Amino acid sequence: MVTAAHPHSVPATAVRVAAVRHLGPNWYASVMGTAIVANAGATLPVQFTGLRTACTVVWALSSVMLVALLAARALHWVHHRDQARAHLLDPAVAPFYGCLSMAMLAVGAGTLLVGQDWIGLDAALAVDTVLFVVGTVIGLAAAVAIPYLMVVRHRIEPGQASPVWLLPVVAPMVSAAVGPLLVPHLPAGQAQESFLLACYAMFGLSLLATLVMLPVIFARLVTAGPLPLVLTPTLFLVLGPLGQSTTAANKFADVAGGVLPDSYAHGFTAFAVLYGVPVMGFALLWLALAVALVVRARRKGMGFAMTWWAFTFPVGTCVTGAEGLGKHTGLAVFDGLAVLLYAVLVTAWAVASVQTARGLFDGRLLAPPAR
Repeated sequence: MVTAAHPHSVPATAVRVAAVRHLGPNWYASVMGTAIVANAGATLPVQFTGLRTACTVVWALSSVMLVALLAARALHWVHHRDQARAHLLDPAVAPFYGCLSMAMLAVGAGTLLVGQDWIGLDAALAVDTVLFVVGTVIGLAAAVAIPYLMVVRHRIEPGQASPVWLLPVVAPMVSAAVGPLLVPHLPAGQAQESFLLACYAMFGLSLLATLVMLPVIFARLVTAGPLPLVLTPTLFLVLGPLGQSTTAANKFADVAGGVLPDSYAHGFTAFAVLYGVPVMGFALLWLALAVALVVRARRKGMGFAMTWWAFTFPVGTCVTGAEGLGKHTGLAVFDGLAVLLYAVLVTAWAVASVQTARGLFDGRLLAPPAR
């Protein structure tokens, strides 16, 4: 009689728990890709009626997605620790732990950029501060822990090098790029200067780690041929450190005046352009190469997978990088580039969002991986 009175409660709980068994850290990429649409749109050089409201709506969506994923991943760790450990020991999955940091940082930045329109500046500042601190700590931990696991636990063949390896080491660069948003809200003097230089240190940490890994990734492409079809979109991940470092350099220049001595402040302004322009040039070169390889993969039958979210956040960082260069050079060509790349970003986000919703609805994206 007791069983008949509650026929659905236990099965429903069991279904929810079972559904998250194969929910990996790569899902945080969908939060990153959604948040960057709001963040890049908020500072786009061409503004029009309704754009900021639309960006705020997208930020709210990314916030809900982040909360939902944090809850689902908590269930994953509580009820499926064997699978969670397997993810950490899988060289193809472990690097995605860097996405947790970047998802938190992106949503936090969006809260301060556009979310304050709905929740007020004080609340937005509090949310961004918490997400920045937690996201930065997680990002720095991932930047050390994942390469450590790659060295001592993972068994990697030369042909397995992948752009996914960049994810843990790019996370501190995201902290460096969004950290300057908090500088004006810190006490003047030592606090602002120390914080800004800490962001600059994370810029260097991430940049040098990226420079170590990029030659390995490119060497794998030219010696072993194109990536497997499902992994081809991850080529866009290379744009992440390029666009994000350009963004960070320009954000440093935005806030350095009045925080650092004049000589350093002027140096940051010059650095924003002298560094950002050639790096943006290389980003466009890589973008062309990545697009060509994606078109090839699509013709060979590449279908949708969660790797398609790689088309979003990395492109978004190039949007914000171009926005910064347009501001500091005064050249309309960078403004035009930012608008063009933003259109690509929104299109890629719309496609990835619709396909992800379909995959969730039919259960395909949460199904066990094919053997």
